[in-house]
Amino acid sequence: MSIPAAAVIVPLGLFFFISGLFVNFFQAICFVLVRPFSKNTYRRINRIIAELLWIELVWLVDWWARVQIKVFADTETFRQLGIEHALVVSNHKSDIDWLVGWVLAQRAGCLGSALAVMKKSSKLLPVIGWSMWFSEYLFLERNWAKDESTLKLGFQRLKDYPLPFWLALFVEGTRFTQAKLVAAQEYAISQGLPVPRNVLIPRTKGFVAAVSHMRSFVPAIYEVTVGIPKSSPQPTMMRLVKGQSSVVHVHIKRHNMKDLPESDDAVAQWCRDVFIAKDALLDKHKADDTFGDQLYQDIGRPSKSLVVITAWAVTIVFGVFKFLHWSALLSSWKGIAISVVILGVITALMQVLIQFSQSERSNPAKVAPAKSRNTGESSLPDVKQDKQH
Repeated sequence: MSIPAAAVIVPLGLFFFISGLFVNFFQAICFVLVRPFSKNTYRRINRIIAELLWIELVWLVDWWARVQIKVFADTETFRQLGIEHALVVSNHKSDIDWLVGWVLAQRAGCLGSALAVMKKSSKLLPVIGWSMWFSEYLFLERNWAKDESTLKLGFQRLKDYPLPFWLALFVEGTRFTQAKLVAAQEYAISQGLPVPRNVLIPRTKGFVAAVSHMRSFVPAIYEVTVGIPKSSPQPTMMRLVKGQSSVVHVHIKRHNMKDLPESDDAVAQWCRDVFIAKDALLDKHKADDTFGDQLYQDIGRPSKSLVVITAWAVTIVFGVFKFLHWSALLSSWKGIAISVVILGVITALMQVLIQFSQSERSNPAKVAPAKSRNTGESSLPDVKQDKQH
């Protein structure tokens, strides 16, 4: 199914932002009235409320665009998904990696407690960014002097989280593009490091901080590798909105947190070694067009998102009809003009959301002179970051 973007952006945007404002409103009410008395009760309620919004995007993937997400994992790893706290570390291959993560979290039953480390400006995004803020996402300025304390406090706040959560961390720091790969390769050559072919060089400070502060209460790291088969077009938000399908392969490997080294330097090296292995795994994926070293796990396409979307649709259509009848908004030219302006604003906001997800809109990478050999990430390529962590 391929539909012109203009024909779906307005109705989908209207639907998403009206439902999202309702969700934000109830999140705000709970934040003010419930959280001061019981943080855990607030978290349990917010988990349900947030999922009512986020599952709309799961529906977009599952039922509108019918994206095929194929998961490869051993039986024990697959069994553990959703029943334990986990730090999720992934390469950042496509524009919708975060959405793929939400789909997997929804299947595991923890969509409402799927968290991530994001760029600070993300929380300003209408509806979805506000929802993430209420849900305790961690927002960074990409200035380590400021972000170190933000991460420390954020990780510690999760210590008493009452339900299994996933915290996603994209340690490459930005989405993969060819320009950024070239910058990483040039840096690796200049420093005598393994030259990446399919990933960027990880920035390990955030990962080290996460392991340091969370190893006492988070039992597992889910190492996720995302690959796009050669026969599939690259998935993007615009393709999703237009109802165009793609195929995404996801390889998941579970690591026991207790098995990681103790020292910060050794943890940083562990992370770099994981990405070297991930690079080789993606080489094999390119050759075989599959992650054949692990079992294929069928995650299905459950109808829950379809049910929620239907309930939202009935509620919103009924509410809009009653409002128009009560206000007689469309009975005058002034009312029609106001309606057109509202639709224009919603269209613009949808375009912002779509552009926010597009890696091709990010600035090209530039390589800064290396300060010294093997000095870690202080001398990593000075990549101008795109808009989403």
